[in-house]
Amino acid sequence: MRKDREKVREEVVETNKLELKDTVVAIKRVSKTVKGGRTMRFSALVVVGDGDGHVGVGHGKSAEIPEAIRKGKEAATRNMVEIRRDNNKSVPHDFIGTSGASKVILKRSPEGTGVIAGGPVRSVMEMVGIENIRTKSLGSRNKTNVVLAVLDGLMNMSSPKEIASKRGKTTEEILSSIVK
Repeated sequence: MRKDREKVREEVVETNKLELKDTVVAIKRVSKTVKGGRTMRFSALVVVGDGDGHVGVGHGKSAEIPEAIRKGKEAATRNMVEIRRDNNKSVPHDFIGTSGASKVILKRSPEGTGVIAGGPVRSVMEMVGIENIRTKSLGSRNKTNVVLAVLDGLMNMSSPKEIASKRGKTTEEILSSIVK
């Protein structure tokens, strides 16, 4: 796990109690040139979630595709995090997540909007259980960086309770100042 995400993740999610679903975001054929020629391997990017606020991203590499997917799924279950959502299954506020040269804008949406997102972003939102959101991917379109940028944005969001405690106000004061 990268150093900049270690500080955000406070607690480990118990994955044995969750009913997890997984989706393969990307499978790439990669090669390494050695003395005898090229060795081919497969790399798989997998997103795992329960649809109720828990999600993990994993990367697996192997000589065979099913083995790469299995390794990616195991890595994703080890890196599970809990994501904050509001009452209408959207994000608490607008945020920009970054990873490498990729940026993803996550915009809060009202009930009935649906998931307006591209392929890699949509797969993460489905695994988290977010049903109303608008997103825009900027910068690099690399699927790995886009997925990590979405995860960065979702992990760094603050709940109204956290914002109220930082400002020394009540939650009602914070929620009343938000324009609806």
